[in-house]
Amino acid sequence: MQEKIRAWRVFCLRVRQKNGIIKKNLNKRTIMANKSYDAKDIQVLEGLDAVRLRPGMYIGTTGPKGLHHLLWEIVDNAIDEAANGYCDRVIVTLNQDGSLTVEDNGRGIPVDIHPTLKISAVEVVYTKLHAGGKFNNENYAFSGGLHGVGASVVNALSKWLEVEVCRGGKKYAMRFETITKNGKTHGGVPMAPLAEVGKAIKSGTKVTFMPDDSIFETVEFDFDVVSKRLRELAFLNKGLEIVLIDNRKLEGASERVVTYKYEGGIADFAKFMNEGKNVLYDTPIVIDTEKNGIKVSVAIQHTDAYTDNIFSYVNNIPTSEGGTHEAGLRSGLTKVLNDLARKNGTLKDKDANFIGDDFKEGLTAVLLVKMKSVQFEGQTKTKLGNPEAKPAVEAAVIDGLNDYFKEKKTAKVLNLILDKAEGACKVREAARKAKEITRQKNALDGASLVGKLASCTGKNAENNELFIVEGKSAGGTAKQARDRYFQAILPLRGKPLNAEKKRIDQVLLNEEIRTIITALGAGIGEDFNLDDLKYHKVIILADADQDGAHIRAILLTFFYRYMRELVTEGHVYIGMPPLYKVYKKDVEEYVYSDNELPDAIARIGKGYSIQRYKGLGEMSNDQLWDTTMNPKARSLIRVSIDDVAEAEKMITILMGDDIESRKQYISENADFNKKDDFKPVTK
Repeated sequence: MQEKIRAWRVFCLRVRQKNGIIKKNLNKRTIMANKSYDAKDIQVLEGLDAVRLRPGMYIGTTGPKGLHHLLWEIVDNAIDEAANGYCDRVIVTLNQDGSLTVEDNGRGIPVDIHPTLKISAVEVVYTKLHAGGKFNNENYAFSGGLHGVGASVVNALSKWLEVEVCRGGKKYAMRFETITKNGKTHGGVPMAPLAEVGKAIKSGTKVTFMPDDSIFETVEFDFDVVSKRLRELAFLNKGLEIVLIDNRKLEGASERVVTYKYEGGIADFAKFMNEGKNVLYDTPIVIDTEKNGIKVSVAIQHTDAYTDNIFSYVNNIPTSEGGTHEAGLRSGLTKVLNDLARKNGTLKDKDANFIGDDFKEGLTAVLLVKMKSVQFEGQTKTKLGNPEAKPAVEAAVIDGLNDYFKEKKTAKVLNLILDKAEGACKVREAARKAKEITRQKNALDGASLVGKLASCTGKNAENNELFIVEGKSAGGTAKQARDRYFQAILPLRGKPLNAEKKRIDQVLLNEEIRTIITALGAGIGEDFNLDDLKYHKVIILADADQDGAHIRAILLTFFYRYMRELVTEGHVYIGMPPLYKVYKKDVEEYVYSDNELPDAIARIGKGYSIQRYKGLGEMSNDQLWDTTMNPKARSLIRVSIDDVAEAEKMITILMGDDIESRKQYISENADFNKKDDFKPVTK
């Protein structure tokens, strides 16, 4: 009876709330109905004003990623000169005042007057959207920047920008600034027309810009992020020298200078990615050809690992979401290697063909496609859509591998690849059976989760959170502390398997891993579907000690290897439990790192006491909620991957078999007191 009464009260409350919302909406509609809508209400954004009003439309975000996107737009222009044979050196400088300079020894931007607009070509490039020299394919055979908005967007989102052009024995200069006029702010305004300022011996373009701190959350460029991307570009452009100079001198430190130049190009890239791994053959297989006007370059090398890594690019732009060129690579590999397997007797007449996944096991491939009229999905250029790229890459791979394996000396390499595929094929059926666990209907109610998962009552996956908790004791505390409406708890009874060292069928034999897969409900590997995810926040909650760190690393490795989209789309978080409680009488403060402890003690004052939390199980329900689970008070670290290539190397070092490399990396880089700035989304 009491339950019926409570249910009726909840129903009445919801009705009242709903009616309140309706009344509010009616009032709002009445006000809007009385408001005039005339021609004067039509706003016209002139010049670059649209970019400043909606910067996210052009650079994706105003966070650190968007900030670095400004640099990539200018760098890409220099790289386009190199890719088309006009430039062999690019210098990027991080200046002391926070500005950046990109300089190349290419042809230099044209300086003559545009026949229609009656202003210099330099001014056109930096003030007009959809203006550039890459639309007609006459001056650039291949280009990453095809929308003609890159340079002008950088100008619009900068406090100031300066261009120097050396061309035809003369040096030219022009400056743009963000100004406020009649109460309105306008970005990228020319201070004066392009002017000749001196003589020049060589040709090239030099661009210096200061990002606008009123637009971006931060205007501090990350040296590591910049250096990794420049290194990548050097790999992709064989023989190109790229220099990075950091003049932001800290106290007692000198400038940092790194130089990247790789004569082996993408072959060196594949070797670099496989450092620390056991390769099946020492020298990568390289294909470099042109098919139907599309230039295709591929470097292939297999390792004894169980997962694949394909790094694809179009006109030097990384395509992290793949596209038609990757489809061509996969289909070409499958067709030609199946054909070769039948020719050498690995596959008999009665045998079924290998599938693509068999040849992908342990594969590291770098794919670079250069083509005209590129169709990227969006300005951020993460996926290739050109249908003609697939047959071109497929034909290039088939012809290239057939030519490579004609040589008798390559027979051993072929046998190693086919043996690897044969082993993967034998495991595939076992893995298929194991995957069936993830496809069972009503899995959350099944025997595999009984006594483990404490699910939540909320049905909206976007709001729901799954805490993967280290230990049965801590799991029990978390179950009592949580908000049952949107927080689910999955305690781990032991350490999950290190997915880096095992095949997928072996991974799926691990009970803890199977439980996680079933709880998430989105499948695994090629079958993973983010749309089926039951919890949009997956929070790893482990003790702040070595065992806890190891568990976090194991889980992150598993997610990266077999549910990568879970990580790349921002669904994985690290929970941050406190290390200490500093208190005196009725005053208390929780401390999350050793570095913060002295300041907390100073704030509490004399007579303080310290409680050290050795594990989550030492906390009460209320303490765990207040410090670690309450969305309004907790600290979470969102796990993200900005550089897949770097992530791949780090997982190999930290979770692979090379112990010495791991020891060296940890000793040089470990920092367990790094503070995050993530602001959690509250309920």
